[in-house]
Amino acid sequence: MCAVTRRAAEVRLDALLSTACDVIVERGLANTRTSDVATAAGVSQALVFYHFATKENLLAQAFAYAAEQDLGRLHTVVQSTATPLEKLKKILRLYAPQGRSKSWAMWIDGWSESLRTPELEKVSRRLDLRWKEALTEVISEGVDAGLFKCDDPTGAAWRILALIDGLAVQVSVHDRVISRRQLSEWIRHTTAREVGVEAVQLA
Repeated sequence: MCAVTRRAAEVRLDALLSTACDVIVERGLANTRTSDVATAAGVSQALVFYHFATKENLLAQAFAYAAEQDLGRLHTVVQSTATPLEKLKKILRLYAPQGRSKSWAMWIDGWSESLRTPELEKVSRRLDLRWKEALTEVISEGVDAGLFKCDDPTGAAWRILALIDGLAVQVSVHDRVISRRQLSEWIRHTTAREVGVEAVQLA
């Protein structure tokens, strides 16, 4: 395949994955068909199967595509020259749900479908662990710099993200069960206790 043809194929694949994400958010993973994605993208179903051998492969790659957008921003934060405290604050803002977040709708749906779809479970596990590894790295960096007090950065990262996961499900699925202000305060106070700083420092 020549370079021009290869680039065209990559652009088309990127567009298909982006469209698939939109369809999944609207219809849900379980109810999304390859024909739905083809119709929304304005291409033939044969082209969808050219890029993805199965529906399960399409869904898993679309899920990974959506998550990678957030992970790209996460990588930028972790590799920046900001202080560990600033990195921690930015990670909390990135991970916590904002409004009717499409990425959180896909995460919640993806976790559910992962119980029944091994291919999706592998992707979900890999992406989920990358968030925990990044947060662990930042907490450890803060401990080494004498800014945080935490004997178990890995455990702290898991507990912080588990709290956000649970709260995100509530605010994403149930409108006005808790306020955005409560959500932010609970996340800040829990994180502050885990890393040994004052909650106001995470505001």
